[in-house]
Amino acid sequence: MTREKIIRFNIFLFLLFTAISFAQTKISGNLFDNENNLVSNVTVVVYDNNDNILSYSISDLEGFYNVKFTTSLKEVKLLIKAFNYEVVSEIVSNETQIKNFSLKPTVTNLREVIVKESVIRKKGDTLSYNVASFASEKDRTIADIIAKMPGIDVLPDGKILYQGKPINKYYIEGLDLLEGKYNLANKNLPYNQVSKVQILENHQPIKVLDSLVFSESAALNIKLKNNVSVTGQAELGFGMNPVLYEANITPLLFTKTKQILASYQTNNIGNNINDQIKTLTLEDLIDNFDNNNEKEDWLSIQGMSTPNFSEKRWLNNRSHLISMNFLQKLKNEYQLKSNISYSNDYFLQNGNTTTQYFTSLDTIRLLETKQNRLFGNNLETNLILERNSKKNYLKNKFQFKGFWDSQTGFLNQNSIQINQRLTNHFFSFNNNFKHIFTLGKQLVTFHSNISLNKTPQSIIINPGQFPDFLNNGNPYEQTNQSVENKVFFTNNALSFTKALKKFSISQRVGFLYENENLDSQIFTNLILVDDVEFQNKLNWNKAKIYSQSQVQYKNESWRFDVNLPINYYNFAWNNFQDYKENKNRFVFEPRISISNEITSFWKISTNYNRSYQFGDVNQLYNGYILTGYRNIQRFNSVFPEMINDGFSFGINYRNPVKSWFGSFFYTYSILKNNILYSVSINQLGASELQTVRIDNERKSHNLNFKLSKYISEIKSTFTLNSSFSKSTFFQLVNNNLNEISNNNSVFELKINSEVTDKFEVELKSNVVFSKNKIQETENKLIANQLHSFNLNFYPKENHYLALKSEFLINNSFTTNVKSEFLDFLYRYTWKKKNIDFEFQLNNIFNTESYTTIAVSDFSYTETNFQLRPRQVFFKMRFSL
Repeated sequence: MTREKIIRFNIFLFLLFTAISFAQTKISGNLFDNENNLVSNVTVVVYDNNDNILSYSISDLEGFYNVKFTTSLKEVKLLIKAFNYEVVSEIVSNETQIKNFSLKPTVTNLREVIVKESVIRKKGDTLSYNVASFASEKDRTIADIIAKMPGIDVLPDGKILYQGKPINKYYIEGLDLLEGKYNLANKNLPYNQVSKVQILENHQPIKVLDSLVFSESAALNIKLKNNVSVTGQAELGFGMNPVLYEANITPLLFTKTKQILASYQTNNIGNNINDQIKTLTLEDLIDNFDNNNEKEDWLSIQGMSTPNFSEKRWLNNRSHLISMNFLQKLKNEYQLKSNISYSNDYFLQNGNTTTQYFTSLDTIRLLETKQNRLFGNNLETNLILERNSKKNYLKNKFQFKGFWDSQTGFLNQNSIQINQRLTNHFFSFNNNFKHIFTLGKQLVTFHSNISLNKTPQSIIINPGQFPDFLNNGNPYEQTNQSVENKVFFTNNALSFTKALKKFSISQRVGFLYENENLDSQIFTNLILVDDVEFQNKLNWNKAKIYSQSQVQYKNESWRFDVNLPINYYNFAWNNFQDYKENKNRFVFEPRISISNEITSFWKISTNYNRSYQFGDVNQLYNGYILTGYRNIQRFNSVFPEMINDGFSFGINYRNPVKSWFGSFFYTYSILKNNILYSVSINQLGASELQTVRIDNERKSHNLNFKLSKYISEIKSTFTLNSSFSKSTFFQLVNNNLNEISNNNSVFELKINSEVTDKFEVELKSNVVFSKNKIQETENKLIANQLHSFNLNFYPKENHYLALKSEFLINNSFTTNVKSEFLDFLYRYTWKKKNIDFEFQLNNIFNTESYTTIAVSDFSYTETNFQLRPRQVFFKMRFSL
């Protein structure tokens, strides 16, 4: 065993034994009344010497309680409280033991009180957040409320995280209407129709597997106030500078057997409605990845780094979205679902970029002025038949995706005018079938997935690029690059799952096959470059036979998950029939996960996994492809092979009684690669990418810390997030081997506080530090700061005033760049008709541009982005 392997193994053992070494005390027993009847719903609380709660438990229907805690004290206080029973208080030794108690009945005299529902309640693996406790006068949709809840984060694109991890399902009354596209509901469901937001911890979406295969992920469930809800919202707005408009009509219907969400939305005010049809849930994202039906962009115009703050300040758009989503319960627990979405978009980007490429010998500086026009037409349809019962599971999902996109770019590079025209299409048919049923005393799972994809793309660039490469050193008028990729993919598997006491044992075998055909040509002045170095006719075949053994163990506090996949790969490809390759690989990819719920509040986990990645079509073509006006690349080296070893350790804390939530995660990974990317950059910024056979490693460290607290007395949520990452690797730049180190740190503070009934404060501060080191040369530390501060006033009933500000500081190559934004909003609510009338004045200071810095492996790019001007806008909104 090599020294490095010993070090990695010791790291894993340290994390493993750290998880195991926490000394945990368990006190359990039964609770009886004076007639020896079992008493349920009794609260058992463990306190330390200072009356701080260490843990708690609630007795079940059998009168059984089980409380777990960790402390160095020799003794703790046990307090047992129940309605109409005397309180029991006893000092007990800090050791695992069984203690039964007999409760004495008593009469509890109640004074007149106002009963308020708990802000957060925990029952089993379910946390229930009371929506009314987090709502304020300005809120309109359930998304506004969820963003305030401790333990939950909502990212700018709408993705919901619980304890730092993405949710795996988003339900409305226990039904998955939207198949992961939950922004449609989140941003359009009025919060006053919702009673509770529930977090379902350790959620297994497939009911028949619920007691067999555990999950470490959480789901979110929306509990409505009424059994039948006909709701939704409608918005209509118009404004000036230039002519502005917005419309949103989204009716929703929820009954016990049917759910419907329909939506038409359009605007040109910087609202990116495409975020509402993005797949966001973890389970559905994994399905899309496994189905191999995601769009891949082979070609692109020269893009711009978009600002990292509110899109409404910089997104110059004209957007339309139509979405129809339907779920109907059928007999025998079947469900029929359909999801259809069509979007039509136009985006305009104006600005300029300054890029500095760092090599070990010199620095290359490139100036570009850009205007990009992006056109999108996207259609996606899903038709789903599903049965999710405790006895069996069946789901068949048929999906079609169509993208008819085009882009134009007008660019001035050092006084040279360059025009780019891109046609970017994609078409995909996919059918995914899964059936789980009982055979004897075990469960059998059959899974089959088939997809067909086609990606025709082309780019035309004027004047012609890379004349030394493509035209014997002579300037020419036009370059035309075309690419077409066709893909057939199928993955079929059969698995058997059996319970053995507290163990779950699964065996899965399967077969995967993929065929891709890549054709590419380069034309100069409409004449084909008749050289195999600039063409591709690549036929790619990948076959995989796999066997996976999985063992899971679960008791009251411990969870073990061991996956032992053994995979056999066969890769075969040829280009122009005269270049043929064939590779066979037999690999073992173990994954081990251990977690322990130390107490009702604390949970620790550790993981190890090894994975292999092999080259695919976009890493194997040996004919040049012009991927952009100044990027040309090919891969003429050996077959790419990567081995990734990953270690992680995490601590979670959640105390719904005190509304405290926190998490800490550390991950370490080593990626071994048999090739290096070699980049050659000339003084005009044009780059050539090739591969070279050199063994190398990429090492990465990541730390993440989150802490949030809700204080009900002042209706305030405080959240602190931070992360640190460091990666070291090698890169060939202009034929020089460079060791590169990238360091990034992020600090974020969020406060939402209702100071009084008439005054509310929202604060968010985000600071990002980035630093790049090449060999022994340290480049400038880049700091991006974003601070937002909102003041919300409720001067009298039905009136709402808001001042919303953003302050940004970015240090560019030469100086610090500061940007300030201020918006004003006034809303009057006609309560009788439930209609809002709004007046908005956005970008009061008329800030015209914004400068930001992006750090890549060996370059810094400073982007000056043109923003939207000052705008006046009027809006009317009402609930349906």
